[in-house]
Amino acid sequence: MPPSDLLPADTVTKLYREHHGWLSIWLRKKLGNSFDAADLAHDTFVRVMTGRRKDGMGAEPRALLTHIAKGLVVDHWRRRALEDAYLAVVAQLPAPEAPSPEVRALILETLHAIDATLRTLPAKTREIFLLSQFDGMAYADIAACQRVSLATVKRHMQKALTACLIAYQVHAA
Repeated sequence: MPPSDLLPADTVTKLYREHHGWLSIWLRKKLGNSFDAADLAHDTFVRVMTGRRKDGMGAEPRALLTHIAKGLVVDHWRRRALEDAYLAVVAQLPAPEAPSPEVRALILETLHAIDATLRTLPAKTREIFLLSQFDGMAYADIAACQRVSLATVKRHMQKALTACLIAYQVHAA
């Protein structure tokens, strides 16, 4: 992003000084701990700094900061749920089969990238993909369940699998 599109440094500094404290407290109440709250408060201001609002924050900076922070909180809980589910599966593995901490971290990063990709897909495509990959349904069964043709299921699956492959390749690069 060109520097001319960024908020001026003095505007960001003033905004940070005036609003960081209450935002951190608000996030701490939502998240239950000060460590995640500090991370998300930081991420909120990074989003403000890299946003495309050349005019500043407008008349209600707290409203915009809260809006951004709420989105980050939702993402935080989504990531946490995905990690908890993965770690629950890993905990059931015999010790020799359990992945190392490094491999676990790589798998979680990949899962987060795929999750983010799936959220960008149309609802029908995402639903068909999840029925196939997580519920183990055959394409013909999905077609019957969704009341669509087998060709439609295949088209949605191709779209979803392509998107996941691209996300994986970008993430692995």
